[in-house]
Amino acid sequence: MDLGIRGKRGLVCASSKGLGLGCARALAEAGVDLVINARGAEALEAAARAMREEFRVQVTPVAADITTEEGRATVLEAAGEVDILVTNAGGPPPGMWHDWEREDFIKALDANMLTPIALMKALLPGMTERGWGRVVNITSQSVKAPIAVLGLSNSARAGLTGYVAGTARQVAGKGVNINNLLPGIHATDRAESLDKGAADSQGIGIDEVRANRAASIPAGRYGTKEEFGAACAFLCSQHAGFIVGQNLLLDGGAVNATL
Repeated sequence: MDLGIRGKRGLVCASSKGLGLGCARALAEAGVDLVINARGAEALEAAARAMREEFRVQVTPVAADITTEEGRATVLEAAGEVDILVTNAGGPPPGMWHDWEREDFIKALDANMLTPIALMKALLPGMTERGWGRVVNITSQSVKAPIAVLGLSNSARAGLTGYVAGTARQVAGKGVNINNLLPGIHATDRAESLDKGAADSQGIGIDEVRANRAASIPAGRYGTKEEFGAACAFLCSQHAGFIVGQNLLLDGGAVNATL
């Protein structure tokens, strides 16, 4: 399917690997020129080089911490006017309710709620003026079904979801669509880290942890960054103009809910 976005310009955050990279590659394959961002310059440069060679699009890597004001300023200056924004940042560490202090919540909010909001505030005016834009926020299945050990993530991402619910409906009439993608377990470094933590706490092997987690997913496996990226690219396409303020689960059926 031709997504109708060849020649558009996009910014994809935290995109040197994992789900962010999956989204960036899918957009590059659709012909979108990209600014990609991550903290690690080496992996970011390698990702940019691979996409340029494979998809023949312009890819500008900007190594910066998107969760800081300085990092956002650097990325936004390099990005200029963009038509597509994909927000993403690493999730907060796991723990339990009695582990977290105010500072832990502030850090989670800065990374996973306030950073996407700041990026939208900076880029939505240009999109609305030009009459076209797409924003996809990578959040989590925990927005639909809270995960006890990820309480920091539950809280910050739920706050972002509430913000998007109202904002999306204010800009839809200008041709700008904002939606959220809610990943379940995907084969990424984040899953690797969580699996290792579970293995250590339970005193079992990491392969057993993975088998147990996969068994809890109706699809019987972890997701891939490629299929996640394809879903992101569709939400950024010309065909998604009537999808407004939605939360799309990509979890293999793990969240057992009617709606």
